[in-house]
This record gives sequence, structure tokens and C-alpha cells, in this order.
Amino acid sequence: MPNQIARYLKLHKTSIILALVCLGLYYTFAYHLERTDFIKLLTLFAALFFLFFKLIQFEKWNFKFLVICGVAFRVVFLLTEPNLSQDYYRFIWDGQLILNGINPYLFTPDTLMGQPDFVLANAQELHNGMGALSARHFSNYPPFNQYIFAITAFFGGKSILGSVIAMRTIIILADIGIFYFGRKLLKKINRSPHVIFWYFLNPLIIVELTGNLHFEGVMLFFFIWALYLLSVKKWVLAAVPYALSICVKLVPLIFLPLFLTYFKRKQSLLFYTLIGVISLILTLPFFAPEFLNNYSETVGLWFSNFEFNAGFYNALKKIAIQFDAKPWELIKSYGKITAFGLIIVTLLFTFLAKNQKLSNLIANMLWILTIYYFISATVHPWYVIFLVLLCIFTDYRFAIIWSAAIVLSYFAYAQIDFKEHMGLLAVEYISVYGFLIYEIFSRKGKNPKFLKN
Repeated sequence: MPNQIARYLKLHKTSIILALVCLGLYYTFAYHLERTDFIKLLTLFAALFFLFFKLIQFEKWNFKFLVICGVAFRVVFLLTEPNLSQDYYRFIWDGQLILNGINPYLFTPDTLMGQPDFVLANAQELHNGMGALSARHFSNYPPFNQYIFAITAFFGGKSILGSVIAMRTIIILADIGIFYFGRKLLKKINRSPHVIFWYFLNPLIIVELTGNLHFEGVMLFFFIWALYLLSVKKWVLAAVPYALSICVKLVPLIFLPLFLTYFKRKQSLLFYTLIGVISLILTLPFFAPEFLNNYSETVGLWFSNFEFNAGFYNALKKIAIQFDAKPWELIKSYGKITAFGLIIVTLLFTFLAKNQKLSNLIANMLWILTIYYFISATVHPWYVIFLVLLCIFTDYRFAIIWSAAIVLSYFAYAQIDFKEHMGLLAVEYISVYGFLIYEIFSRKGKNPKFLKN
């Protein structure tokens, strides 16, 4: 046994050193980084992406080694609060409200804080931490996500860090689930299973999900589970995790029309009915006369009020301002056009593209979401995680490039007024557009050079 260990250490010495360096960098990221220090943040990300690439290059067939690395990199973050996002304060707030019998869809934090008899554990700290924008709006997180908030608030007790640890544990388990079902799905569609590590070890995924506690990972766990069930012809069962996925984050709702042409007509109707019934059951405990209005109003803000890390929209705004357009009016009009455009694009892929095979269905999902993010006025770094997962089931890898380039958008976090640097955003989008064009015209149907076996 000692000889075997010594032989293993000698054979994998370089990879072990790289993994240990990654652990040190993730530790620095988790415990010794302020989001205002953009240079340090960028340096850490650049180093982690380089090491992530080398680890897969050296050990892509060493399943156990890379799995242990992926889990270890996540566990490093376990005992610290997020340092790049304040959303978790709102997660804990909503969970505490539910535990106290208060519907988070009916009262804004500002309203509740103004009530003299309102009592909530760490209320003032949570209210201050979530920021003024979140505090003056109703919750926009779907019902199943709210149940998770309540569970983590229960196990966290009155401790903010305790709730953070509970949330982080769920997100880590979800990522392991994505790895498990993602690898099985890759085998079912005759793709090399090792490419799941382009998701599992990707620094953006580790930092934004485990580090910053975004629940895209939980959504994607149910989503990829549903796709796997489709691959083994268990489409009725697939409706359950697909509904749960929608009820964690609404994004998979975009793809529902595609199932009209993936299934036969009766199957698609039953699939939609099951998803609708499950979603309704999850929503009923929160339902009240004001629910629909409050929730739709809050979700609508993402289309008409917010802008961050936009590609096409920033170019359009720069041109429009030259003609005396007012930015606050432009974003409202543009948001409506974007929503309408997304519907048109989805319908085109539903009725004009081939969706009968699961591999084609996933590819069309990738294109729909890509087009949406290209034209969207708001593209937070964690949004790209969905594209990263979808792309590994296709011949395209531009989303992996985007997962690295989108780090440039963090420059705004270092500014007091969150002002973006248009030059850095130009570099981000030019690199993504450039690589995508290269893949479309030069390597269609082939693996990119850096992924060849």
C-alpha cells in the first residue's frame, strides 16, 4: 500500500501541486478578498481559470481525482459569508418571514421595518445588507426557492452565518447532483463524459454558486435531472423535476414551447399539465389576491428598469444618446422589445428547428438562451452558468470562454456608484462573439482545439 501511494504521488505530482495551489487561491478568494479590489479579484480569477484548464488537460480521465478537487474547492467556502454578492441577506430575510408566518410576496422589507411591532431575527442587519433596491420591492424568488430559504433559515437559527452554511450545503449537494446526472446524460447522448468537468471545475461556477450563494445551481440540478429522465424515456417523471426547476428560477420556463415539437401532441399536453399542476401546488400556500400583481410587477422590473453588463443594449444606448434619447425611457421601451423578441425567437426554434432528438433540443435551448443574453440589458455573471452547462452537451464551447471573460464585468463592483467600464465590456463581448463566429464557421460539428482528445 505505501508503495502504491508513493507511485501515485509521483505519477500525479504536478496535478496535486496544481490542486493545492487552487485550494490556496480559493481560500484567498473566500476569506481575504474585498470586492472593491478589482485587480486582486481579476488576478485570482485569471490564475484559477489557467489552473482549471491545466487540471482537466492533465487529469481528464482521472475521475476520482477531479471529483475530489471539485468538492474540496467548494468546501473551502463553507464557513464564510459571500463577498461579491449581497443577495443572500434577502434569501435569509424571506426564509425568516416564512418561519414567522409572513408571506414574502405581500410585504416589502421597507414596509415591514416601518411597523413598530415587527420582530425578526437580525432584522436590521438583514435589511441594511440586502440594499435599498431589494428592500423597497417585493420578493421575486419563485415558490420552491422560498421553501429552501425557509429550510435554511430554520437550520441556521438566529445566526446569519448558520443560514449561509445551510444554503451553501444545499448548493454544493446540487452541484454534485448536476455532475452525477450530467455525466450520465453525456453517456446517453454519446458524448465523452469527462467534459462535465468543464462545468464542475469551472471557477465561475464555484465562486458564483458555492461562494456567492446563487441558486442557479439548484435550478440546474432539477433541470439536468429532467433532461436525463427524458433521455431514458421517463418523460412523465421528467415533468416533476422540470417543474421544480422552474419554481426555483423561472429561466427554464423559456424552453417550454420546444416540447410541443419534441413530444407528440398528447404527450406535450400531459407534460405541460403536470408541470402546471405541480407549480400550482407549490404556489398555493403563498397565494393571495395581491400575489399575482406584486410578483409580476417585481419580475417586470428586470425587463424595464435594470441594466448591467449588456452587450447589444450598450451599443444601442450609445447610439441613441447621440440622438438625444433619454436612457431611463430607452430601457423601458427596450425591455418590452426584448421580452417580445424572446417570444419570437423561441417560437422560431419551436416550429422551424428540429427538436425531435434530445441532442437537438438541448442545442436549441442553448441558442435561445444565448440570443436572449446577447440582447438582454442585464447579464449578471451567474446567468452564464446555464449556458456553460448546456454547451457541454453540444459541439460549442463559447460559453466557457464567456465564463472567463465575464469576470471583467466585476469592475463595476469596485466602484462606489457601480459605474461600468465600457472598454472592459467591449473586450468581454468581442472575445465571446469572436470565438462563437470561429466555432460556427470554422469548426462546426467538431470539438474546439483546446478540447481535442
